[in-house]
Amino acid sequence: MNGASREALAAARERLDALTDNTSVDATKLADELAAVTALLDREVSLRRVLTDPAQAGEAKAELAQRLLGGQVGGETADLLAGMVRSRWSQSRDLADALEELANTADLTAAQRAGTLDDVEDELFRFGRIVSSSTELRAALTNRAAAASAKGELLRSLLGGRAKATTERLVTRLVTAPRGRSLESGLESLSKLAAERRDRMVAVVTSAVPLSDQQKQRLGAALAKLYGRTMHLNLDVDPEVVGGIRVQVGDEVINGSLADRIEDAGRRLAS
Repeated sequence: MNGASREALAAARERLDALTDNTSVDATKLADELAAVTALLDREVSLRRVLTDPAQAGEAKAELAQRLLGGQVGGETADLLAGMVRSRWSQSRDLADALEELANTADLTAAQRAGTLDDVEDELFRFGRIVSSSTELRAALTNRAAAASAKGELLRSLLGGRAKATTERLVTRLVTAPRGRSLESGLESLSKLAAERRDRMVAVVTSAVPLSDQQKQRLGAALAKLYGRTMHLNLDVDPEVVGGIRVQVGDEVINGSLADRIEDAGRRLAS
């Protein structure tokens, strides 16, 4: 998001945090309602445009939102949406994108309260690896001709009882309502959002063999010192990494694998 939308999203995040700091607020219910409003605005493009029209007074848009949704969602959701439509948005779609992010954040907040946020992060990462390694599964989950209910049932058979409820909810929402994104990019966004819940960065660490607890602690401490933030490690094992490790933080790759050093040496000899 750019300009006005970025500022509006930042304000909405603050309002959501203030709301969910109150443990009496049902974060899971809030997530469901925010997701439902997202789906409504995706379907009703004209409504979305009205609610983000810069020519309309913010208070008038807030009153319209309250009037339309007041009886269908809880007061917290209606108030949150009213505050969002008072803000200025660069594009009408940005409002729906922001609502989707808030829905996911509310679900992750529920996991954080339950002490399962670390598990959810790890499960999202592992599910992404499973999807990337199975062409058939990816095709089934991204088939546009397949009904959302069928995809949901497939995910229940895969994740039900094997993953945390928050993980299943987040993945199901992503698969049944991808909103134009690839499955991989959607899972990556969810992982980043989960890490941000505790102001952490995510490092994808690939090694030839599993790292010991001591190695993970040393690596985590070194990366935290390098980036100045607590680092969550998503661990992957790839036998093709002959020795050492490969670490990716965002778009940056710290490559320490023996295989890559051999490749570099070969390129230097060839030149």
